[in-house]
Amino acid sequence: MAMNIGNASGDPEVMMDINTTPLIDVMLVLLIMLIVTIPVQLHSVELNLPHGTPPPPVVEPEVVRIDIGGDGNISWNGEILGGVSILEPRLAAISARSVPPELHVRPDRAVNYDTVVAVMAAIQRNGLTKVGLVGAEQFL
Repeated sequence: MAMNIGNASGDPEVMMDINTTPLIDVMLVLLIMLIVTIPVQLHSVELNLPHGTPPPPVVEPEVVRIDIGGDGNISWNGEILGGVSILEPRLAAISARSVPPELHVRPDRAVNYDTVVAVMAAIQRNGLTKVGLVGAEQFL
């Protein structure tokens, strides 16, 4: 085993490595000063909201309930129509109104997918856009 005690001439060697400890200390002090002097940022957005209560709607929307039974029968607000061919004229009549009603389509769990698609296609052909599928919790 050998041990380095120094050079034989007695002259001190020049150290080639830089001492980074004072540099790190200065950097940490500058970082703390920067953190202390930065103003606190508020994470909020100011909105100009209206004051008071909004007026109630002038007219309650009319709702038409279209039920599709498990056997494929279609009913309009409880009145059994039969098939899509009888539903089409009624959809055309309500689409001609100035304010068409909302349609709530409620398919039965046992109904064929084709029947539901035919009803939705008839609604789309007549240009009705306020449509909702009601009773989807039965399919979960």
